[in-house]
Amino acid sequence: MNNARKLIKTQNFGGFNGISGPLVCIVMDGVGLAPDGEGNAVSRAYKPTLDYLFKNYPWRKLKAHGTAVGLPSDEDMGNSEVGHNAMGAGQVFAQGAMLVTQSIESGAMFQSDTWIELRDNCRTNNSTLHFIGLFSDGNVHSHIDHLEAMIRHAKSEGIKKVRVHILLDGRDVGETSALLYVDRFEKFLSGINSTGFDAKIASGGGRMNITMDRYGANWKMVEKGWHTHVLGEGRQFKSATEAIETLRTETHAIDQDLGAFVIANISDIDEIGEPVGKINDGDSVIFFNFRGDRAIEISTAFDAGDEFDKFDRIRKPNVVYAGMLEYDGDLHIPKKYLVNPPEITGTLGEYLANEKITQLAVSETQKFGHVTYFWNGNRSGKFDEETETYIEVKSDIVPFEQRPWMKAAEITDVLAEDIISGKYKFIRANFPNGDMVGHTGNLQATIIAVETVDLMLDRIIKAVRQAKGVLIITADHGNADEMYEIDKKTGLPSKDSDGHYKAKTSHTLDPVPCIFLDDFYSDKYAVEEGDFKLSNLAATFVNLLGYDAPDIWDKSMIIGK
Repeated sequence: MNNARKLIKTQNFGGFNGISGPLVCIVMDGVGLAPDGEGNAVSRAYKPTLDYLFKNYPWRKLKAHGTAVGLPSDEDMGNSEVGHNAMGAGQVFAQGAMLVTQSIESGAMFQSDTWIELRDNCRTNNSTLHFIGLFSDGNVHSHIDHLEAMIRHAKSEGIKKVRVHILLDGRDVGETSALLYVDRFEKFLSGINSTGFDAKIASGGGRMNITMDRYGANWKMVEKGWHTHVLGEGRQFKSATEAIETLRTETHAIDQDLGAFVIANISDIDEIGEPVGKINDGDSVIFFNFRGDRAIEISTAFDAGDEFDKFDRIRKPNVVYAGMLEYDGDLHIPKKYLVNPPEITGTLGEYLANEKITQLAVSETQKFGHVTYFWNGNRSGKFDEETETYIEVKSDIVPFEQRPWMKAAEITDVLAEDIISGKYKFIRANFPNGDMVGHTGNLQATIIAVETVDLMLDRIIKAVRQAKGVLIITADHGNADEMYEIDKKTGLPSKDSDGHYKAKTSHTLDPVPCIFLDDFYSDKYAVEEGDFKLSNLAATFVNLLGYDAPDIWDKSMIIGK
């Protein structure tokens, strides 16, 4: 920690030295602001608490997508990682998608020591270059353009064999859009394959079924991915198209939930053939996701030695493994990576820790890393063990639409007690419901998810009032606010050929709310009008705590009266 990062008591609010009670920030994950409509789970929910707050307390809209959170363009939806980065940093940093695109376009990636090692390993051993990652253009975890650019460059540098292990999206893009990407990619491969260069899809499965677990919530997903991608074990198909079409027909699952499949050299559906792309000794492997949370566990499985105990890997091939970025800068996962991650410094957590201001961060497993690791600028651990407390409520391994209340009550139990206790000056918590349930595409379940959070807010408000604190309620991006795909021409929900609405499982481009509940100190300041974004929150927080905001942060949303 940099002890030079100090806060100065504010001079801008007259005699106001900061609130006496706790400052509480609640992040309603995935709860955006969209026009009322049939597919808006937020507006359709019974939410008396939020309705009361919107009517009686000042609130503003915050931009939570695109360039406002460091993404390449305003066509890019926000996500929980960049959203929490922005809230916790008070600034906007160029994020993974932009960094990777710039590195590819400038050629810096292909001049890096890691790329050269991956390439030379394949050329020396006459071995295979494997790519594993989320297979879409959602631009939240990955982008298919990055994959194709790397394959083109690999061919130009003399690599002869490439295998791609695809994780189907249906979450950051349309829920049944996988074949669009497979068709595009197969055309790309047919155009680039030639005598002396052979590239194929080798395996795959839905992102919520295999490989892409996060926060240690379900290592079985990673184990299934290992058996599929590395060992080449599992149900075999002649092509990815056949696999997706068959699994959809049999299970009626959307892309993110489809089972694992292995592509093999077979001529008949009942035949058992040789997988086209097992990962073997001497190969090189790139995990091409740029976002870290769902890349850490599979990277650990590749990098760890005999001490690895999360599952039996059966066989650990001797490969050169690299991630697109370093997914955890403190634990150095993975050991090798292609693009340097954003260096996020001067975060709110660091400043508060230096002032010995007590902090509490709470969420359940699904978003625990967001209020800790991502909030602190992609930093594991605490800035100050003495003043910071992190509480993780263990998530259930149950489909979110089957239990849309998730662990909201347990999170609220912790908050209600600790708000009143007086132990913490700054408290932050994340309720994952709107996002995690919203990703399932189940409108009714998502309405219940929003109603659950609304019910919890009522308890939190009572605790904040009892403690003479201030409550700020916001969100990191939209999701539950648009549960149906929107027709860009009409602006209305889209329907399929049978007249059914098309479920939307991805985030949105909508702004998010920021509500100020203050029954004790609001005569000392005013909430400004203006165009605000998530990164304006950090300065607002420290002003309420009685400090001037550092010059490096985006401006506060409040001014002294």
